[in-house]
Amino acid sequence: MGFTKLIASLEDTSRPAAENQRLRHPLYYTAWYVVNSLLIIAILLAIYSAGWEYSTRRYLRGFSDAIVPATASPHEKIEAILQWMERGPTRLNGDPGESAFENRDPTDTLNYEALLKVCGTATNAFINLVDSGGLVARRLLLVDANQMTKHVVAEVLADGRWIVVDPAYRVVLRGTNGNALTRKDLMDASIFGAATRGIPRYDPSYTYDRVTHIRLARLRLIGPALGALLTRAFPGWEDSAIVTLLLERESFAAMVLAIFLAMFLGTLRVGMRLYGEKRLGIRRRRIRQRLFQASEAFFKISS
Repeated sequence: MGFTKLIASLEDTSRPAAENQRLRHPLYYTAWYVVNSLLIIAILLAIYSAGWEYSTRRYLRGFSDAIVPATASPHEKIEAILQWMERGPTRLNGDPGESAFENRDPTDTLNYEALLKVCGTATNAFINLVDSGGLVARRLLLVDANQMTKHVVAEVLADGRWIVVDPAYRVVLRGTNGNALTRKDLMDASIFGAATRGIPRYDPSYTYDRVTHIRLARLRLIGPALGALLTRAFPGWEDSAIVTLLLERESFAAMVLAIFLAMFLGTLRVGMRLYGEKRLGIRRRRIRQRLFQASEAFFKISS
């Protein structure tokens, strides 16, 4: 009997009036229930993806702790990761499947020999380890005149400079004086030639005259417009390491997307409630009021 009273306290006491409002505004109520359902789904997805990202971070942290000395300098950390990629423990030799090359999940790219030999997936593994090692990195695409990707490398922020690292060849590109080079340095043909001359089987077409962080050109219809819109709204967005992480770690991208979706639907729900109250005269009790009433009823029943 007490449980029935508790449930009744959560229900709208003005049931006849509410039913009448539903009949008068069926479209509004349909949209209201759809938005609320989607909001619940989005919140559940956000919780799930946050757990996924947490487990991925713990997995990567285990790799990082075993490979990267905690007290090492940024340059030493980079070299430690490259040495592990080159001479680390035996990886799986089987076929990881086409999806592994496309999705570039770090739990795959760190474990399959075939994935560590491809520039895109090797860079994915490197960036995720660098991020777990406490450094900031972003990917860099070397493109041709048609904006087609020729090669993928990484830029790591070390000593205030974005130095270029080529994970596929396991090298930090350096000048004749031994200093790490930036992409601006490598735009000079003579510096580029000197930096890559000693790398076995290095393709001389991997030049730095045309580079990008995000290749929106592959979105033929909306790519240019989307790029212009993002640049106008968020200047320098393409250079952000966060954008690279969104593209290089599925769990992080899923978490961010789910959180933004939940925020959008939550804002939409508030807007719909205000519209219903001000334009349609629909009054509904707030969730906090219902919870307060339910707790009040619960304590009355308990006593």
